[in-house]
Amino acid sequence: MNAPLIRTADLAKDYLLGDTRVPALQGVSLEIARGEFVAVMGPSGSGKSTFMNLLGCLDHPSGGEYWLDGEAVSRLSDDALAGLRNRRIGFVFQHFNLLPRTSALDNVALPLLYRGLSTAARHERAAQRLAQVGLSERIDHHPAQLSGGQQQRVAIARALVGDPALVLADEPTGALDSRTGIEIMALLQSLNRDGITVVLVTHERDIAAYASRIISFRDGRVVDDRTNARRDAGADFAALSA
Repeated sequence: MNAPLIRTADLAKDYLLGDTRVPALQGVSLEIARGEFVAVMGPSGSGKSTFMNLLGCLDHPSGGEYWLDGEAVSRLSDDALAGLRNRRIGFVFQHFNLLPRTSALDNVALPLLYRGLSTAARHERAAQRLAQVGLSERIDHHPAQLSGGQQQRVAIARALVGDPALVLADEPTGALDSRTGIEIMALLQSLNRDGITVVLVTHERDIAAYASRIISFRDGRVVDDRTNARRDAGADFAALSA
């Protein structure tokens, strides 16, 4: 059996508020297989965003262990975490986080600056990823010239440009209307069918329904973890467009 892409053991995170220690994550142990599409849900303060930050190597745990693609992550230095993020993780955010005065092509190529590639090589890979998300005709457009859905496609292309082991999507449809949100979920499902592991945080059950597994958090703990007969976002989008 293949080793899981993600494995956590008693993962914990505490925050200090003055002299008070507040547990945000309490002893989370789980595995996510390579090629899964997982939705992480929970109310505000449930620990889901803290969990996502730890998976994304954006923060250090207070306790427990985390392995990403077989590498022990929990005790890495900040510099080592930054290198791991750049090599193995792609991020998609609710508000796109694109540079406003930069073309779609250069926005997508940005993570490759730290790989030591030539400008031509960076642009070639960025153009390939933009083609993959259906934006070949928009490579020279700036974010203000793109719709919200197109901007999120640029953000997804940027997440993919480094060939990551994992794509983390934090409320990727939160800034979009429902029709465009379903279009983005259809794209993420398509990428997942091509073998890309996707973990998304969402508070919307309709969006979580497109994942093949749903993990629910409450009070810093996993309270439910179940497989899901996921809805076909492509079919739903086609029905809306008919």
